[in-house]
Order: sequence, then structure tokens, then C-alpha cells
Amino acid sequence: MSAPVFALLGSGEFAPWTTTIDNWLLERTAGDGRILILPTASAPEGPAVFDRWARKGLDHYERQGHRAEVVPLKDRADATDPEVVGRLRGASVAFFSGGNPAYLAATLEGTPAWSAILDGIAQGMAYAGCSAGVACLGEGAPDSSQRDPEAAPGGIMRPGLELFPATYFMPHWDALNSYIPGLRELLRGAVPGGRRMVTIDENTAMVGDGAEWSVRGSGAVGVVHEGAERTYSAEVAFVEDLTPQIAAGP
Repeated sequence: MSAPVFALLGSGEFAPWTTTIDNWLLERTAGDGRILILPTASAPEGPAVFDRWARKGLDHYERQGHRAEVVPLKDRADATDPEVVGRLRGASVAFFSGGNPAYLAATLEGTPAWSAILDGIAQGMAYAGCSAGVACLGEGAPDSSQRDPEAAPGGIMRPGLELFPATYFMPHWDALNSYIPGLRELLRGAVPGGRRMVTIDENTAMVGDGAEWSVRGSGAVGVVHEGAERTYSAEVAFVEDLTPQIAAGP
């Protein structure tokens, strides 16, 4: 099993500032050189939105001379389609862009597509995600379709993919209250006791192998755990063992 490779972005996928992150990923991954673009989390917003994110990703990687392709994974039926699943195998990077974290987790959980992603990570494929592509990875995933999060039945959280168990990821951290006043406090309160909360500012990323990380971009990464709060700014390296649960295939 290869050391896992992750790039977790708070926002700003396919923007110029991410070029150094793309290179960092490709220097550390195995695979055939392909970068898979997966706008799955945006699928509930309609085909035009899905296609817009797909095109933005293709244009971004074309400017850099990288091989990229869009994987048409929009729902659970696609996540069980042998043709779709086959396209996930052997690639160098899988990039899940933004949208609804809860929808993304529900679409992937327990499917052949998610198994293929996990197998790929174990074999050297990098996982990159932005916004929903990060917020889906922990124990819980926020449901961004809720217009009134405080009144949402059962709260704002839905089951996450638990790639990082006992952890909750909160992208867009520095901007959340500008979207909905009090949203940061609401999300903080939705994290059960004893769990770790990882916050990532906009236009900021944490890159690493699951235990050793560094911060890229213009903002900060925060970790709240067992009453302690730690903040790491850009270009700072830090150790935070999030213990990713990666099950390689046979």
C-alpha cells in the first residue's frame, strides 16, 4: 500500500492559485497521469451547473498541459455502472468539486465507485476535493440544501463517508457567517463531543498523507479537539493524525 496523498481545499477549485497544488499531487502519485474531474456534488443543481464545473476543470488542466477527463457520475445508479467505475481505476488524481456534501456522501457510500476510489488511494492515486468534496469525508456531512439549517428535521448533518472517522470537515470557514449569519456557530454545535473539527478557510488547502500536513493558499486551517484549538497559517507544516480508513481491494 502506498502512502496516501490528499489535497483538501476550502474553496477555489480550478483557480490559478491551485496550480502548485496540482503539481504537488502529480509529483507524489502513481497511476497513468489522468486527472479525473468529478462534479458529482453539484448534480442536484442540474446538468448546466454540472457541465459548468466540468468545463472549468478541463480548461484549468488543459492550460497546464495535464491529462484530464470528466467522469459522468451524477447519482447512485452511475456509481454502480461498470463503465463509470472502470474509468476510476488506474488514474493519478480524483478531484471532487463543490456542491452539496450530504448528497455527495449519500451518492457514493457503499457503492462500487467509492470502493474503486478507496482502492485507488491505497494504490497511489491522490484524492483531491474542494468544499463538498472535503465536507463529505468525515463522520457527518452538512446538507447544504436546507434553506433554514436551524429548522432542518434532524439537524443539518447527514452521514458522511467516514474516510476520516470521528472527524468533521468545515470548508469555507472564514466566510460561512457571510452566507448565513450564525452558520459557523450552528455547525460547531452540530459536532458531537469527543470528535475533531477541521476548518479550512476559502482559497486555502491542507495537503498531506493523513498524518503530516502543510497549508497552502491565503488563509488558515484550524483543528478543534478535546477543548484545544490550533490554527495553522499558510506554508506552515503540522502533524495532525486524522487516521484515514483506506481499504485496498484484492
